[in-house]
Parts: sequence; C-alpha cells; structure tokens
Amino acid sequence: MKLFVRLLINAVALWLTTLLVAGVSVQAFAPGGTLETVLTYLLVAAIFGIVNGVIGNLIRIVAFPIYILTLGLIALIVNGLLLLLAAWLSGLFGFGLVVDGFWWGVLGALVLGLISWLMGIILRPVVGNANSR
Repeated sequence: MKLFVRLLINAVALWLTTLLVAGVSVQAFAPGGTLETVLTYLLVAAIFGIVNGVIGNLIRIVAFPIYILTLGLIALIVNGLLLLLAAWLSGLFGFGLVVDGFWWGVLGALVLGLISWLMGIILRPVVGNANSR
C-alpha cells in the first residue's frame, strides 16, 4: 500500500512540476487520451523512483564526505543529474520525461522534491491509518 501511495505522490508531484517548471515536460506514449497521459506519468514516476532509490542512494553513500563539505548543497546537483538520467532512460522507450537542460533539471528536481515532501507530510496520517487496520 505504501509503495502504491508513494508512486501516486511522485506522479502527482511530477505532473505539478511540469506545470510549474517550463523546462520540464512529459511526452505521453500515445497521443490524446487522459488514460495514456496518466499512465505515462505513473511510468515516469516509477522510473524516477527506481533511479533515485538505487543510483541516488549509492551516490549519497559514496559522496557522503562531499555532502558534508558542501553542507548538502551538492544534493541539488545530484538530484538534477538523477532527473536527467530518468529523462534519458524514459526517452529510450520513446516517451516520458523531457528536460531541456542541466539547470532545468536542477530546478525541476528541487520543485519535484519539495512537492513530494509536502504531499508526503499531508498524506502520512492517511497512509498510516490505512495500514493499521
């Protein structure tokens, strides 16, 4: 249940990020329909979650001293690169995330992270109560 809710949070945060950041967009795998667009956002959110969970955690562990030296500011660069990697991976399938450049990736990752964090805080009581039943 938590995994599904996390996927939905990331998909909605990604959608809001594409509305707020001009250099980040999502190209649906089929033209037109709402269902195709929603599925595309869910797939891109899953790709970004896997990239962030596997490669992002590995980078955070290996680069821990750099995080300390830069007081965590390197995280902005790392998250931007992870967003660009997710865009590249989804682009291999012929649809997905489109990031116009490195700095758009950094800004997009910052906005995406803030929205996901806020939605996670808001929905944490709901998810916590659903799991205790």
